Amino acid sequence: MSHLLEVKGLEASYGPTKVLHGLDFSLERGGVTTILGANGAGKTTTLRAISGMVTRKGKIELDGTELVALQTADITRKGIAHVPEGRGTFVRMSAEDNLRLGAYSRSDRAGIAEDIERVYGYFPILKQRRNQQAGTLSGGEAQMLAVGRALMLRPQLLLLDEPSFGLAPLIVQELFEILKRINAEEKVSMLLVEQNASLALDLADHAYLLETGNIVISGTSESILENETVRRSYLGY
Repeated sequence: MSHLLEVKGLEASYGPTKVLHGLDFSLERGGVTTILGANGAGKTTTLRAISGMVTRKGKIELDGTELVALQTADITRKGIAHVPEGRGTFVRMSAEDNLRLGAYSRSDRAGIAEDIERVYGYFPILKQRRNQQAGTLSGGEAQMLAVGRALMLRPQLLLLDEPSFGLAPLIVQELFEILKRINAEEKVSMLLVEQNASLALDLADHAYLLETGNIVISGTSESILENETVRRSYLGY
């Protein structure tokens, strides 16, 4: 597989506070990569830097196109869909209107209608809730809606920030099984930030461990699972 995303020397900051200190990593086309680390390690900032939501410098290339000089809206149009921590749905709008909003940059009305039905195929509960205000959905339903809205962009790359946060274990299991299906069937590459390391490594084929804004370990998910430091600190055995 070739690299879809190439990141080199990535630095990011909030005002005078530097959070990322020169990250180098890549993501295979059609693959799933996870970024592990403790709270405050810089995982969410990494996703925000790729999306152009924080001050950053370095090199970020998507399929050979440099992104650092682009604004967030232009990066989205290049095919990067960001599902932020906390879902980010529009709570006063219906579930289906939220999906339509995900296709705001598209003009193919027939294709949009087809993709809404495709999303409902992955998340049947959303079809039942299609006319319900997003703010009245359960946590699991809201997370499914956030992922579905991102898919409406027809992205090359899906950025997922803590998709399991606040969800019951059975809902988390269902969600990650659907993410695995989406990756296999849609060939959408995924960059996943997830506190549940065991869950993330089961979905991903490659992983990076981030500590205080630096990558300290990288490798295949299988090799990371065998790493004693990761097992002790993040897997609990």
